[in-house]
Amino acid sequence: MTSKYIGRIVEIVYMDQSGKLSQRRIEVHGLKNGLIRATCQYTGQPRTFREDNVLAWQPVSQTA
Repeated sequence: MTSKYIGRIVEIVYMDQSGKLSQRRIEVHGLKNGLIRATCQYTGQPRTFREDNVLAWQPVSQTA
């Protein structure tokens, strides 16, 4: 993931520390030292993701 996604909503496939896969929609707030600071769009909660555990990502179309 690159810094061009800061401020955007992306859909990610993520593997947590235990190896469990999840699909999430997040708003990216920042990238630093391999960590992604974001807000989960499903829960509204702030989250931090390890960039190397993001298996796939795709920007969400923000059309009206």
